[in-house]
Amino acid sequence: MKKISFILPVFRNEGSIKITCSQIEALIKEQHGSLNLEILLVNDGSDDGSWNEILKLCDKHDFIKGISFSRNFGQVPAIIAGTQHCTGDAAVIMSADLQDPVSLITEMIHNWESGSEIVIGFRMDREDSAIANLTSSIFYRFMKIANPQIPAGGFDFVLLDRKAVDVFARIDERNRFFQGDILWMGFNIKFIPYKRLKRTIGKSQWSFSKKLKYFIDGSLNTSYLPIRFMSVAGIVVAVLGFLYALLVVYLRLINNVPFKGYAPIVILLLVIGGMIMIMLGIIGEYLWRIYDETRKRPVYLIKEKAGKWES
Repeated sequence: MKKISFILPVFRNEGSIKITCSQIEALIKEQHGSLNLEILLVNDGSDDGSWNEILKLCDKHDFIKGISFSRNFGQVPAIIAGTQHCTGDAAVIMSADLQDPVSLITEMIHNWESGSEIVIGFRMDREDSAIANLTSSIFYRFMKIANPQIPAGGFDFVLLDRKAVDVFARIDERNRFFQGDILWMGFNIKFIPYKRLKRTIGKSQWSFSKKLKYFIDGSLNTSYLPIRFMSVAGIVVAVLGFLYALLVVYLRLINNVPFKGYAPIVILLLVIGGMIMIMLGIIGEYLWRIYDETRKRPVYLIKEKAGKWES
């Protein structure tokens, strides 16, 4: 029998973990009885009762396993840990907050059994606040510039065939962009739209600082766009500056008009100075990532495991 694994990153999801696992178990038993089930819960340094809830589930069910990090490393490291430890012929990566509809899994499995190596559930709509919808829309509009394949609403609900799981787990990089890595692999991809559900238990831990870091990771890790921006902006400013210099010389020598104006000087200084600071910031981000790669620190550290693991 084939086995399907479910990888659920957990961060302050107390109360929703048991419900999510129960819904997955019921779906697999009712509609996919020919598949063995494995649920891998990766506790990303939660400071609530999430790990205790995972321990209870592992004691009760042989197919549920738990991994607990030594601290909070982030959602993507939790997904990486899941792909490196799951044993299924396919793996479904989904959230543990009940916002990804379990009912969509059936369609994802059918597409996988029909030959799709990656099945992506992308957010066509979402039952979130207006601010969350707006920031998400802006974020993914920018991401589409660097990654044209990425759906407008983004995604993090994915089914990967075993070969895709192995490739994703072998990527040895830090500060990774999850969606970019999935699309970069280039396997046979099927896109399925869905409506992201409203969160009913707990609150989102996706803070502005995490969103900003993820946006920077997505911009720098999967595209040359920032470097191209610097090059093009430098050329444009240099050409405009040269033309403006010619204009000043022409007015001064040909028409004998003295150069006047405090405002143009200040505007030029502010604009060019601002562009230089932006460019230095982009270079600094690249330098930090190079430094972070050379340190070769592990992406995550496991503090504890729970459940029955195969030797």
